[in-house]
Amino acid sequence: MAFRSANPALNSKTFQNLRAAETEPMTINGTVNRAAVMLLLLLLTAGYVWRGFFADVPPSQAMNVNIYIIAGLIGGLIFALITIFKKTWAPFTAPIYALLEGLFIGGISAFFEKMYPGIVIQAVALTFGVLLCLLAAYRSGIIKATENFKLGIVAATGSIFLIYMLTFILGFFGISIPYIHGSGPIGIIFSLVVVVIAALNLVLDFDFIEKGAEAGAPKYMEWYGAFGLMVTLIWLYIEILHLLAKLRSR
Repeated sequence: MAFRSANPALNSKTFQNLRAAETEPMTINGTVNRAAVMLLLLLLTAGYVWRGFFADVPPSQAMNVNIYIIAGLIGGLIFALITIFKKTWAPFTAPIYALLEGLFIGGISAFFEKMYPGIVIQAVALTFGVLLCLLAAYRSGIIKATENFKLGIVAATGSIFLIYMLTFILGFFGISIPYIHGSGPIGIIFSLVVVVIAALNLVLDFDFIEKGAEAGAPKYMEWYGAFGLMVTLIWLYIEILHLLAKLRSR
């Protein structure tokens, strides 16, 4: 059976022709531990930006959060691409990716929190609630990553990516896609759909990591699997944050 995931970090060729050369291969528990380390690193830098944003200091000494957001976004993208194309470097590049994404997440979260107090804790709780519920559903067999399920999620994720790319390109010409990014009914429904698709990508990631462990992938792939899972979690958190902001703005 071919491996498939809508996550660009975990595609159908990730484990192809890979087997552990050392005595200790990739394990699910090892991947979970690596994901926990990456999450702690992300929270570390996110907390730094968050505290700087809300620090009680004169305006002249206030942190320029935009710099951290841009640095985190661009730096995170660079190290994500390095990790994808150089999987053997994952034990080094994946933690750096987490640190950089923390700068981005911390800055974005601070801006949303200033506009809608209390929204960040809601988004964090919903993100981890979705993660735990889907993990339980996957482990119990309630949700199964069948080939048709995978194809559907891959197609849906690709469609969302195209919409976002089109929005980005049209933005250079001062054109915006109507309704879907607003707080009206269509915008909220669109965000709900995106949140659901992002959440279901977690199921594909769980299945993909499990299959990689079964295939006896090298130990460094634990970091790579954790990296792929973090990519989905970050996407899910941002989409939940956007959805809550739309609901709060009504």
